[in-house]
Formats: sequence, C-alpha cells, structure tokens
Amino acid sequence: MGQWRNGKGTLTVTDAQGGQGEERPLRIAASYRTRSRGLLGQDGIDGALLITPCGSVHSFRMRFTIDVAYLDRKFRVVAVHTMKPGRLGMPRLRARHVVEAEAGAMEKWGIRPGVRVAIVQTEESRG
Repeated sequence: MGQWRNGKGTLTVTDAQGGQGEERPLRIAASYRTRSRGLLGQDGIDGALLITPCGSVHSFRMRFTIDVAYLDRKFRVVAVHTMKPGRLGMPRLRARHVVEAEAGAMEKWGIRPGVRVAIVQTEESRG
C-alpha cells in the first residue's frame, strides 16, 4: 500500500514456511499529529500501533513498557526491542515503519528479526 492513512487495520505474522498467523487488531498512525501522540496517555493497547513513516521512537511520558518492532519498506522485521518508560530508542537506518505493542506481545505473536508481517488497512478515520 502506497499511501497510509490514520485508521484501523490488521497485522498478521507470516512464518518461515509462508503460513499466516492470527490477525491482530492494529491502529495506524500516519499523520504527523497521530505519529507524535503514539501511545502517550494510554494505560495499554489492545493489539498494536503502526507508526508510519518512522525510523525511531521514544517512550518518554509512557505509562507502560512496550515492545517495538522496526520494519523495512517490505514489512520485514529489522529489529525488536522492549522499551521501559523514559527511554530513547536508537534510530534504525533501514526502518520505514514501527509497530508498538504491550511488552511480551511480540514474542507471543512470533515477531522477531527476519519475519515478515502483513498489514491491511480496514478502516480510515476522518480528520
């Protein structure tokens, strides 16, 4: 998909054999305003948040620990890190998108370096 918009979607992990995992609910933050806000002010998240375009994140003023997956332009996972509140993540040169979820979710979902994820936008938000 070329032009991402703020809204909702699904995230699915593709395993090494090309099999599809479970679909996870996804919020998409594509505008400057929603990318800047991210998960600030929230106590948790159901599913994950895609921030696009994005090459690095921070967890200042966050209320909970998050898992961060850095994705390249083809949605292959470049790196996965767990970030406690008040941390600054290192920029990833090949990263074009970032997926954030509650700590422990990435491992449970099978998201690790080299894995590819499929992202489908299902609903666009207005404004």
